[in-house]
Amino acid sequence: MKDGTALHLSVNGQSVSVEASPGRRLSDVLRRDLGLTGTKTGCDAGDCGACTVLLDGAPFCACLIPIAQVAGRDIATVEGLASGGAMSRVQAAFLRHGAAQCAICTPGMLMAASALLKQIETPDRRQVERALGGVLCRCTGYAKIVQAVLDATGSHGTAEPAAGLAVGASVPRLDGPPKVDGSEVFGADFSPPDALLVRAVRAPHDAARFTIGDVAGWIARQSAAVQVFTAADIPGENRFGVLPTCSDQPALAECHVRMRGEAVALVAGDPAVIETLDLTEFPVRWTPQPALMEMADARAPDASRVHADRNDNILIAGRVHTGDPEAALSRAAHVAEVSVKTGYVEHAYIEPEAGSAWMDGDMLVIQACTQAPVMDRDDTARVLGLARERVRIIPSAAGGGFGSKLDLSVQPLIGLVALKTGRAARMVYSRRESMASTTKRHPATMTARVGINAQGQVVGMAFDGDFNTGAYASWGPTVAVRVPVHASGPYRVPNYHAQARAVHTNGPVAGAFRGFGVPQAAIVQETLYDDLANSAGIDRLQFRLDNALRDGDRSVCGQQLFGVGIVDCLLALETPWKVALQEAQDINARAGPIRRGVGVAGCWYGCGNTALPNPSTIRLGITADGRLRLHQGATDIGQGANTVIAQICADALGLPLHQFDLIGPDTALTPDCGKTSASRQTVITGKAALLAGAALRARILALSNMGDEARLALDGNRLRVSDGAGQRVIDLSVLPPDSQGYVLATEQSYDPPTQALDENGQGRPYAVYGYGAQMAELEVDMELGTVQVRRMTAAHDLGRAINPRLAEGQIEGGIAQGLGMALMEEFIPGRTENLHDYLIPTVGDMPEIRSILIEKPDPEGPMGAKGLGEHVLIPTAPAILNAIRHGCGARITCLPALPHRVLAAIHATQEARDG
Repeated sequence: MKDGTALHLSVNGQSVSVEASPGRRLSDVLRRDLGLTGTKTGCDAGDCGACTVLLDGAPFCACLIPIAQVAGRDIATVEGLASGGAMSRVQAAFLRHGAAQCAICTPGMLMAASALLKQIETPDRRQVERALGGVLCRCTGYAKIVQAVLDATGSHGTAEPAAGLAVGASVPRLDGPPKVDGSEVFGADFSPPDALLVRAVRAPHDAARFTIGDVAGWIARQSAAVQVFTAADIPGENRFGVLPTCSDQPALAECHVRMRGEAVALVAGDPAVIETLDLTEFPVRWTPQPALMEMADARAPDASRVHADRNDNILIAGRVHTGDPEAALSRAAHVAEVSVKTGYVEHAYIEPEAGSAWMDGDMLVIQACTQAPVMDRDDTARVLGLARERVRIIPSAAGGGFGSKLDLSVQPLIGLVALKTGRAARMVYSRRESMASTTKRHPATMTARVGINAQGQVVGMAFDGDFNTGAYASWGPTVAVRVPVHASGPYRVPNYHAQARAVHTNGPVAGAFRGFGVPQAAIVQETLYDDLANSAGIDRLQFRLDNALRDGDRSVCGQQLFGVGIVDCLLALETPWKVALQEAQDINARAGPIRRGVGVAGCWYGCGNTALPNPSTIRLGITADGRLRLHQGATDIGQGANTVIAQICADALGLPLHQFDLIGPDTALTPDCGKTSASRQTVITGKAALLAGAALRARILALSNMGDEARLALDGNRLRVSDGAGQRVIDLSVLPPDSQGYVLATEQSYDPPTQALDENGQGRPYAVYGYGAQMAELEVDMELGTVQVRRMTAAHDLGRAINPRLAEGQIEGGIAQGLGMALMEEFIPGRTENLHDYLIPTVGDMPEIRSILIEKPDPEGPMGAKGLGEHVLIPTAPAILNAIRHGCGARITCLPALPHRVLAAIHATQEARDG
């Protein structure tokens, strides 16, 4: 939006001149005019802090500053931190400590930290937390970030692991340098030349009929050429969804919207024109209809149908049944029952959805943030009426995902514009648009009963839950099936009945969010376990140990389990548990309104799809000039897949990790590694990488006629194979290349062995499970109802810790999200569609976190490894809720545990006690 006004700026020590309207945001000028995309924009409201830059050495949000206010001032961005090509000490510390996961917040964190370190060379923890308080992170839980800033004055090196020793080493992320130097390319950071900007016209109603009016007349009234696209322009099948049998969401609504924020039209044109359009004037006439917002209303016999072609509003139901739970409960010595209600939880990743599309010959290329490139390709091709071979998906770096970026967002929209116009198209969701239109954690209404015998052993459980899947299916079927499998927790339950339903309403689409409904169900189960322990007079941790699954036990699905680590996790908490209980007793003996509480909860989680095929494929090759390339299509959304999968492959092959070149993910360059979800990548793609490394090693050993104990060394175009008796040299330059350009290569797939579930949910839903247990220590203010978590101790069984530092980062980040779910996060459609009204934990909200890594190998996992990402969030909220009840007696059954709800529960407990 240039208007001839010249402004002179000093940016990273260089004098620059820009032509810009004086009112333009500094963040916009830095990114678009100067190409300094390291400054990120996550909200344009000063809420997230991702755009933090330094003005005359002080940190400011660049999205809040008009460009006219910085003329003549010194501006520093993340691109200016490095000197002479070498990282600054704080950048190196971020890389060393694993402080950058998805890294969308990293530039803002680095700039805030740099400002602090210029003032105070060796700050203390409180000073660091204050300095970082204005920058939000959704991935890390802040612990590694704080550690990095505290250690930034150090100059510690990181030794490369030798060949065969990559697994178990806390090597820095292989993709880490771009995350800390500002060069990582996220969805909004790339714009093809002369790209059209695309915006969506979205529904302001929860349910409505609509008609689109005089579009030609509206276009004629604009100051420049714009183009409009509606559902009538979609050449293919106007529906998508993560499961083919439940694909029910239109890319553009046709005449009926089922949720607020649903797109009904696209407007495309020159960015300078499109940015200034008032889309509220777009010619669409709305006829609002009664909306079903609550599941109870949607399930009423006379309820209207969210989808008219269905018999009712129940999308799908899942069921697991074994034994005779009702008879067992009737004979139990103690029975506990609870009903729990949870609300929408927003993913709140700092990067709103964004991407670009363009035509490369007859190939449609889309570069966008995603967790599932192959699924994106297939669904986009179907919507646009193209063969899959004519769509290429290049995942940009994902600035957080947590499940929501498994679903399509911008892909079919920008693809439609590029296909219809022949020009590149680009789309960036606003923060409000992102929060209004994308998926949430399923709200749930759940009831359960659990009974024990006189010895404290669980004899039976019955669970029933409704999960609000919103207007469209998304991952509702997965939630409905996964919850009954997991609602028992990692415990022996001989008589069991669990059912769960995904229910349609006119609320936001609820999809995948780190746990697929299991975190909600765990709150119910773990609350009841505290009730039963207290009724039987058994220590709460001991009660869980007494009932925990062990090797050889069968799950509620009848699957015999091995590599079961829940007992090890619970035992790891024994000493801190006893210490914490004594401290709480001492504190609570004092007068005053503060009460200390201690809570515990366990978890288990099946890695991968539930009883469905779930393959990953890895390609590994060596070129004639000695380049070793790993093609893996698993999207790394911050969890560390790029590094962990390469570590496994390196040790299987027997060459050093630093010699690997990573390729992918890209649907044109890498085989299908499946979606990044359900904690599957380490287990499934990692196993494929193990097989690929072993297969290539076997081929090399066969060529050299050497045994398994031989060592490999890659030196340019010479591959040396040696043992104690001698050495063979393979001259790579004389070997013929294959169609991929490799002289030595392999492609290996792995699909975990599962078995379909029968009508009673019996079978083998997962090949590998992970386990964990967490202890919460907190304080409750009896007068205010506020809760402050002081410490979380988390023991998680990884099977094999491929990269311990990255594993700790996953634990810390999962606990942060679990804490938010327990205490503060509540998405209310139309009211909390920004990061000011929707609260997520800041660095100041986080407790001390103690991570304990348990390694009980799984017989199926690669090198014994199990998944971790989903698991770590599951026990956090129930441990916190159990600690609240231990401290003050308040039983929280409606989440989150906001102060008014805690106070009401305290008063209800006191009234019950008094009379």
